[in-house]
Amino acid sequence: MGKVTGFLEIDRQDRKYRTASDRIRNYHEFVIPLSDSALKDQAARCMDCGIPYCHSGCPVSNQIPDWNDLVYNDNWREALINLHSTNNFPEFTGRVCPAPCEASCTLNITDEPVTIKSVECAIVDRGWLEGWIEPEISLVKTGKKIAVIGAGPAGMACAQQLARVGHEVHLYEKNAKAGGLLRYGIPDFKMEKHIIDRRVEQMEAEGVEFHYNSDVGGEVSFDEISKSHDAMVITIGAEKPRDLPIEGRDLDGIHFAMDFLPQQNRRVGGENLGNVGPILASGKHVVVIGGGDTGSDCIGTSVRQGALSVTQLEIMEKPPKHEDKMMTWPDWPMKLRTSSSHEEGAKREFAVTTLKFEGKNGAVKSLECARVDENFKPVEGSQFKLKADLVFFAMGFVSPVHEGLLEKLGVKLDSRENVAATMDDFKTSVDDVYSAGDCRRGQSLVVWAITEGRQAARSVDKILMGSSNLPK
Repeated sequence: MGKVTGFLEIDRQDRKYRTASDRIRNYHEFVIPLSDSALKDQAARCMDCGIPYCHSGCPVSNQIPDWNDLVYNDNWREALINLHSTNNFPEFTGRVCPAPCEASCTLNITDEPVTIKSVECAIVDRGWLEGWIEPEISLVKTGKKIAVIGAGPAGMACAQQLARVGHEVHLYEKNAKAGGLLRYGIPDFKMEKHIIDRRVEQMEAEGVEFHYNSDVGGEVSFDEISKSHDAMVITIGAEKPRDLPIEGRDLDGIHFAMDFLPQQNRRVGGENLGNVGPILASGKHVVVIGGGDTGSDCIGTSVRQGALSVTQLEIMEKPPKHEDKMMTWPDWPMKLRTSSSHEEGAKREFAVTTLKFEGKNGAVKSLECARVDENFKPVEGSQFKLKADLVFFAMGFVSPVHEGLLEKLGVKLDSRENVAATMDDFKTSVDDVYSAGDCRRGQSLVVWAITEGRQAARSVDKILMGSSNLPK
């Protein structure tokens, strides 16, 4: 490594946030990047550890020690080439990935891990700033035509890889713009959408043809797409949300998180909100059911809209502030994580279940809740009420939406109602149809979506052409 003793001499330093009072006034990103000298110091903390366990924590197989060494030695352009060799969109993962690689860092056993995510983001942001990132246009054309259904991170990665080896690629997206949940789920204050737009421009220059407002299996005929393409890759995500069918569920003011978040993102992006009435937290008491990232995004968005109060409920017990590293490393640990949105003003309740919703004049006004035991059963006598004018379900997603494309396709599903396909070849039960991303593996991370999109592209290329030069 560039500085063999760096991990002994340099403390961890990571990106900071703008103050909460400042950032909640708008929907802009608020992370303050590290200086070049600080980034070189942080890259120098990467150990010459022999077996880089960060590789096991990174689904996209980033060569983390290599580009840390290149950054330390001020070879940023080579670091960018290395980073792009495994990850089509490191500016996405450098902003919204939870960084399981850092949990797996060898230094994390006895110290604080290397700031891998910040270094990754700095490399690619510098690449855009310097003009190093350009379209990679194939010099050959294979004559094969491929349809990718769903322009989220899996579909985008798959389409870009296939176009770069000379295939004619058509990417179909039901929404008005590309990005999937990155555009319509992740709030702009976590990732501004021009970050996606510049990648779309690069992909268009590489030959990918985007078809927006095209719901394949809906108003766009699946049969026509199938007949006119040599292969089809389904990357439609896992959009069926987990519901809570209890008393009062039909009251007004109770919504899925993915009814709320996309609407605000469309509002920021100047898109049409559609036929659904506006869902706004302004002047309301908000309760978010679900303690994960989606719930956190609902909190940050509600605060920016002017909510009177925000309370987040989690059925799991409160995790420890610090994990037992000897028990958990190099796996992702269960520990208390406080997001930037939590810091902006939210009350968090753990080990709580919702028993029923109560309303007035057809609208929700309160929740009856109870504490739960280790089996998630209500504890007798622990009931309490929460005031609520607006309730969001952020309890995860159970499967892809089956109505439309998957039903008409007749594709086989696995035991969890996801599209059945293995990571060996990503083939579905239907000839010439493949599947990748959340619709295949279930709700997961953006880094897994990119990985599966890349690997599915290689499988399609290999089957169509007999061999493939695309990376595994």
